[in-house]
Amino acid sequence: MSRSLSMRGSMRSRRDLPPPGKTIERLESMVDGGNFYEAQQMYKSTSARYIAVHKYSEALDILQSGALVQLKHGQVTCGGELAVLFVDILITGEFPYSEQFFDRIRKIYEAFPRITVPHFLGEDYDDEGHKLSEAISAAKVRAESCSSFLKAAIRWSAEFGTSRNGSPELHVMLAEYIYSESPETDMTKVSSHFVRGNDPKKFASMLVNFMSKCYPGEDDTAIARGVLMYLSQGNLRDANLLMDEMKEQLKSVNSDFPKTDLIQFIMYLLPTTLAFVTCDTVYRLERDAYPLFRTLRQKYKTSTDRDAVFQELLDEIAAKFYNIQRQNPLEGLFSEMFRVSLILSLPELCSLQAPAGSGFSNFSSWCVAPAVKI
Repeated sequence: MSRSLSMRGSMRSRRDLPPPGKTIERLESMVDGGNFYEAQQMYKSTSARYIAVHKYSEALDILQSGALVQLKHGQVTCGGELAVLFVDILITGEFPYSEQFFDRIRKIYEAFPRITVPHFLGEDYDDEGHKLSEAISAAKVRAESCSSFLKAAIRWSAEFGTSRNGSPELHVMLAEYIYSESPETDMTKVSSHFVRGNDPKKFASMLVNFMSKCYPGEDDTAIARGVLMYLSQGNLRDANLLMDEMKEQLKSVNSDFPKTDLIQFIMYLLPTTLAFVTCDTVYRLERDAYPLFRTLRQKYKTSTDRDAVFQELLDEIAAKFYNIQRQNPLEGLFSEMFRVSLILSLPELCSLQAPAGSGFSNFSSWCVAPAVKI
């Protein structure tokens, strides 16, 4: 009896959870006082109580406040954890993607610290570069925490928004943060998010900046990768916009595209796309342009072989615009297995007796040596 009353009392107290305003103020004071870990546990346990009774909006307010105040104090791991929990609630509560929630996500994103990792050792670094090593480690933590948060947000926007690939704006934010904050920038990841974004001008600015500080041979590869990624998605407009915008930005700083065979390939490839863009309508490639496309691939194969992903992207482009379907790798494998199996079995076949009335004494009279073509 007493246990039943206790359970009913507990359920009633959960339903009667007060507005989170005072709780948020108290927890923010804890963080301001330097009690980061204790406050972190309180943020998680308090928000969990609201989630248990389906008060998702209140839980979102608590987690957003916690993420912002922890990040303000440089507690990237704590802030990043609460930021991911914020997105988890958006998914659990099945909140549809909207500008309101995008603005809240952007506010958390903008709170992540941005500290440039030095590219050289100065007076502040000892002979062993300990401080530089610490700076690089901290940068990795920032990049991983922010990336985890934005990737979760992209998954939510893909599930509860209108874009299959997730919010283009979120992709641009992630690309920018990876490029500017990661100590070991993965240009393939950066480009893949920019291409799924909606800002080719910003992508062009990033590539121009990259050209000024990358190693020789990395600049043309990064440019080609961006163009081919756009084309592989059927996005002729942004592929051309990217190159046009880069041309303008390079001209403004008295520079130009790298003079390499790979860039020459891209320059020749874009006109063959016959990309007539009018009122956001993109006309597909003409079928009779495929021989030129194929010739370009053959002529510049040495250049496009520099990056393993290029051939795959070019296959996608051929499928998108010329309806040249990629061969299923299994089909090629099974065909080769059948051919080899048949060749190996020919000696046995040739020694067999032919069926009665066939006109042959044995199969050897019509067998062809292992040079048979399948």
